[in-house]
Amino acid sequence: MRRADRLFQIIQLLRCDRVVTARQIAEALEVSERTIYRDMQDLSLSGVPISSEAGSGYRLLPGFHLPPLMFSAEELSALLIGARMVQAWTDKALASAATQALIKIESAVPEHLRAELAREDILVPDFGIDKQVSKRLALLRIAIKQRQKIHFDYHREDGTPSTRTVHPLGLFYWGKVWTLVAWCELRDEFRHFRLDRMAHLSLLETLFQSPPGKTLQDYLRTVCDE
Repeated sequence: MRRADRLFQIIQLLRCDRVVTARQIAEALEVSERTIYRDMQDLSLSGVPISSEAGSGYRLLPGFHLPPLMFSAEELSALLIGARMVQAWTDKALASAATQALIKIESAVPEHLRAELAREDILVPDFGIDKQVSKRLALLRIAIKQRQKIHFDYHREDGTPSTRTVHPLGLFYWGKVWTLVAWCELRDEFRHFRLDRMAHLSLLETLFQSPPGKTLQDYLRTVCDE
């Protein structure tokens, strides 16, 4: 890593609104603590407002603003792959947002790096997400954000039908299908539903709360404990 890049990364680590030790920074950047001490001194001398708390660590004082971000070629490749995944596998609104983000990034990077955003050797196959699944995905994103209950018809893998009212909590993509994790009022427990097995999906006006035991974090803990 170039020293200029390392100094930039140090400032990014200090923007987390908490005290960060030299050891934590050194481990994150894979350099020695001595190197971090020298970098901190140089950053302070250059005018970056860093507060040093003896025995605790470093903190970036409020009011400091970085110049426009610069990306490395690898960072641009990562952004390109992520944007192409969003364009291929999500809904129309997110795909459009990814395209606009790439346009903004392209306008901000130096000329010699713009070719990274047009690379054709980094491909994300677009097998075409089903239009109905794409529409459900867009509706579910709204429901999750606004904490609205949803109602839909559902059929299991064996064809068994049911009608559900659920509290939508999170969306997961498994490389082939999208699933919704929700608190199901019918079963009174967490359930996950494949979007391609839903029908007649509607957002209800009723809002929901997620008390302890019914949150997405609670669900994730149950998965980790299994």
